[in-house]
Amino acid sequence: MVNAQEWYINFTEAQEASANSNKPIILVFQGSDWCAPCIKLDKEIWSTDEFKSYAKEHYVMLKADFPRKKSNKLSEEQTQANKKLAEKYNKQGYFPFVVVLNSKGDVLGEIGYKKTTPKKYIEEINAFLK
Repeated sequence: MVNAQEWYINFTEAQEASANSNKPIILVFQGSDWCAPCIKLDKEIWSTDEFKSYAKEHYVMLKADFPRKKSNKLSEEQTQANKKLAEKYNKQGYFPFVVVLNSKGDVLGEIGYKKTTPKKYIEEINAFLK
């Protein structure tokens, strides 16, 4: 599940946190209850202790979830906010889709699901920041 200190769901709050901490934003588009690669990415990367401890120090994590099951339905406000983010950063509608942004919202890089280690995934993300 979304852990408050690790995942933002509000873009403005994530931007503020990014600007204040000088950390890039990792925006994750996912379908938490229907997209198999999204679920794998969560399990193999986001949920690992290795990634979590690194991310806490280096990134602002922002999640745009698009669940399909009624039981997981987001508020209308959150659904609309996520759609707006998708219109801007995920026009093709890929899932999962990871966009690395600076605090102004400029795209630094994009990545999807990869069968890899948290360490390698972090290296790929960091390559966008150079």
